[in-house]
Amino acid sequence: MRYRTFGEADYAALQALDLRLQRAADPAYDTLPEREREGRLHTSPAALKFYERSEHSFVADQGGTLQGFVLAQAVWQGDRPTVLIRTLSQTPDAPAGTPEGLFQAVIKSAYDTAVYEVHFPVSPALHAVAQAEGTRVLGAYGVCHLGSRTQTAPGSRLGELPDKG
Repeated sequence: MRYRTFGEADYAALQALDLRLQRAADPAYDTLPEREREGRLHTSPAALKFYERSEHSFVADQGGTLQGFVLAQAVWQGDRPTVLIRTLSQTPDAPAGTPEGLFQAVIKSAYDTAVYEVHFPVSPALHAVAQAEGTRVLGAYGVCHLGSRTQTAPGSRLGELPDKG
């Protein structure tokens, strides 16, 4: 597996992979309103162009076939920079270690640019590598969708999360 930055030649494959993953995550994806379908995709042309330049976004490439991607960017917090991972996605049949490899690519790129904090949602795919890296959990990662997307956006409403005591 090769972890590399991506370019315009990868856009169509990234968009196809993202769509495939959205459909797998939600079998009713194609029945959702158009705005919601577009809102769940991470790979619009504008997003890909932005993340291509971020220096922190990578694809997992196995023999010319994309097995996953991570989209991340540097964010200035006023007193220090951080790298924010927007999403890390992989095919269901991706080789073992794919999320770890993508995550490590972001960690290395952050370190190489003197950024010493990486913020990300601890998804099931990232749980093991996050734990191995000594990640500290500061709370739940939430997204507040405004307008009509609040009715159809993915995820659980905050009040629906199980109480952890």
